Amino acid sequence: MSHILADLKAFLDASPTSWHTVREMGNRLATRDFIPLKADEKWHLEPGKKYFTEHGGAFCAFCVPEKRPEKAIILAAHTDSPSLKLKPKPTTYKENLAQFGVEVYSSPLLTSWLNRDLALAGRVVITNPSGYVEERLVHLDDAILFIPQLAVHLDRDIHEKGVLLNKQEHLSPIVEITDQKGEPLTALEKILRRHLSFEQLLSFELFLVPIEPARFVGFDHEMLASYRLDNLSNVHAVLSALGTTANKASSKTLQMVVFWDNEEIGSRSADGAASPFLSDLLQRISLNLGLSQEEHFILKNHSFCVSTDMTHALNPNYVSKYDPQHQVHLKKGIVIKSNADQKYASNARSSAVIVRACQMLGLSYQHFVSRSDIHSGSTVGPIVAGVTGITTVDIGIAELSMHSIREVMACQDYLDMYRLLTYLLQEA
Repeated sequence: MSHILADLKAFLDASPTSWHTVREMGNRLATRDFIPLKADEKWHLEPGKKYFTEHGGAFCAFCVPEKRPEKAIILAAHTDSPSLKLKPKPTTYKENLAQFGVEVYSSPLLTSWLNRDLALAGRVVITNPSGYVEERLVHLDDAILFIPQLAVHLDRDIHEKGVLLNKQEHLSPIVEITDQKGEPLTALEKILRRHLSFEQLLSFELFLVPIEPARFVGFDHEMLASYRLDNLSNVHAVLSALGTTANKASSKTLQMVVFWDNEEIGSRSADGAASPFLSDLLQRISLNLGLSQEEHFILKNHSFCVSTDMTHALNPNYVSKYDPQHQVHLKKGIVIKSNADQKYASNARSSAVIVRACQMLGLSYQHFVSRSDIHSGSTVGPIVAGVTGITTVDIGIAELSMHSIREVMACQDYLDMYRLLTYLLQEA
């Protein structure tokens, strides 16, 4: 299994933003005979064929069964991660330093972004030298930025009060030393022109990203540390499971994987889980395969969705923050996530599917519930269940330092997730 862990590491390093992740997935599936579909064109699906389609930071791939589908097994995850995003007029000048103004995207652990080597990555819309409008993905890792922390000599209370950061005042990265003040886009365009030839920069969505690659850590390299483990580790596990089972499809089961953007900020976007993306795809597939409206509803009621995301592993320095009966440990297996207020979609029926599958495979599993006095997080699972009505379960991989610029998980837990998802695609 070492090859799949090495592939996971390469996938992480190639996916600094959700858009890069979508491109990477499309490239990988195209080499495995998956056929690309465009949302604005008519589809002509054929039994036994494999397809994928994308919508910004959202992506879906599916395998059409040989016979009319009676149910679907859907594996789901999200492609975005907490970060710092450039403002539309980013450059400011203070004394002889140029800086970029940023907004906070979701809820990153802000202190983990201090004193790091950072690059820019995302998408830009330009006019090319011929005057045509183009959208391009960029990873600008040759102009390193950094957010300097105030020296301890000037912040004497730091050890008693901790690091207190104002999101407007304290998070602007330093771009360069210069005595020449330009327009708000001058510094950014100068960096972009190292990578692109363009006439005009029309718009952009760019995030700060660390340049440190993923790395195996621990005495026996039994753990993996990286940016965006939440949630690219599950994205990769889902995609790898589909790659393994794609040529072993059930004759009457629609195998499907779906990934959404913007989960970290509530999923309410055109690329998020609250969008019509999945429902429209299911409807289009049914229409292409000749299913009536009644048969489409029956298919959905027979279907099952597995929402995969990261879970809080026990941090041994903060044991009191966890429910004592539901502590989740690294290298202790699949995590089934539950919440009384349906912040997770798991219920008795959907959880039983995972428990039974783990028993069949000999895999360990754990249950996660937050302390009753600590607000629970959420993920795409409840949204999928609410939008589609499909029975859904939320499961995950345990990790430390969630929402940090550097998260850590156990390699064995990833391998267990991959085995479980492969089994579910074939057997559920």
